[in-house]
Amino acid sequence: MPIKKELLEILACPACRGKIVYNDDRDTLDCQNCHRSYPIRDEIPVMLVEEATLPPEKQQP
Repeated sequence: MPIKKELLEILACPACRGKIVYNDDRDTLDCQNCHRSYPIRDEIPVMLVEEATLPPEKQQP
């Protein structure tokens, strides 16, 4: 289920304060700035940095 537009407008990435967009393919909320992906569980966004994932190219070695 997509996230409401009104919610997306007020959400910000807790790590960098970047803009959040909904990723329909993975059902996640993705930061456009730092590229973290936040999961959605039971239709509730989990906006915790500890729960976010980074794409492999953005992870530190």
